[in-house]
Amino acid sequence: MLVIDFHNHFYPKGYIDNLKYSTGYASITTDSIGRLLVHYTGDYNVIVGPHVVLEDRIDAMKRCGIDMEVLTLTTPGVERETAERGVKLARITNDGYGEIVTKYPDTFTALATLPMQDPGASVEELERAVNDLGLKGAMIFSNANGRPIDSKEFIPLYEKADHLGVPLFIHPTSPVNAVNMDSYRLVPILGFGVDTSLAILRLVFSGILERVSNLKIVATHTGGVFPYLRGRIDRGYEAYPECKVNISKAPSNYLKKIWLDTVCYNEDVLMSSYAFVGSKKMVLGTDYPHQISDIEKAVGRIESLNIPEDEKELILGKNAAEILKM
Repeated sequence: MLVIDFHNHFYPKGYIDNLKYSTGYASITTDSIGRLLVHYTGDYNVIVGPHVVLEDRIDAMKRCGIDMEVLTLTTPGVERETAERGVKLARITNDGYGEIVTKYPDTFTALATLPMQDPGASVEELERAVNDLGLKGAMIFSNANGRPIDSKEFIPLYEKADHLGVPLFIHPTSPVNAVNMDSYRLVPILGFGVDTSLAILRLVFSGILERVSNLKIVATHTGGVFPYLRGRIDRGYEAYPECKVNISKAPSNYLKKIWLDTVCYNEDVLMSSYAFVGSKKMVLGTDYPHQISDIEKAVGRIESLNIPEDEKELILGKNAAEILKM
């Protein structure tokens, strides 16, 4: 069995070079001790070696018991740039991932980055990334430069992912409303989980997950907060006529079809989510190599859960292999 880390991040060289030498929404600066920082509205990322050096990642994987990583870009992505720049950065990023996957097929696979500010270009780029570059799906953000991802213009993207049989990994970005989150790093601590759940619930209540019923959705950070609101969500469906307009079943029926990664840092939270979706709907994640990552404890945390060994194997790698058709 391969141990597969479904949630981690890597900046291809072409993406970093473009941010260094051109101007856009995202920018790169150097802090007082010489570290590179990627800045964007609401947050920033500190670039460390494994963000850009594959050999550093491989060393960490060996040390922490991980056989394969599913590489993805991270915030701020490309969708808050101008459309032209977003398309260019997406292609640069995905070409970089394609080269890595070709060179290290037993160690890395990857999910594409999409220029969601141009829905038509996103469909084209997903198809190119999967069919021409060998990528296994795409990561999309919880809002597309403020637009909710259940907007009608994104339905062709969901239909294309369904047709290709590939997953869409929903990752948070700066929330639509980050008022009072600009202190204490509350955007990544709180805002990310809230925005992920907002995106998921909009996909449910809009009827997209009913309409595109075989769409594979994976949610970061163990679903954000929606697994812990599951009782309130279903009760709201029962109580509010507005919740029944686009769906024919209680929301939990759709939520249980979504895979959750294990990036929550807490065994009790993992067991609560396990009780909701079951072992077949969870995948290992580390958020490596961000400041808030958990690669050192991620595998051990799953191995220590009081669940059957065969279910641990599902979470550690077998589910990811199935989703990615490996």
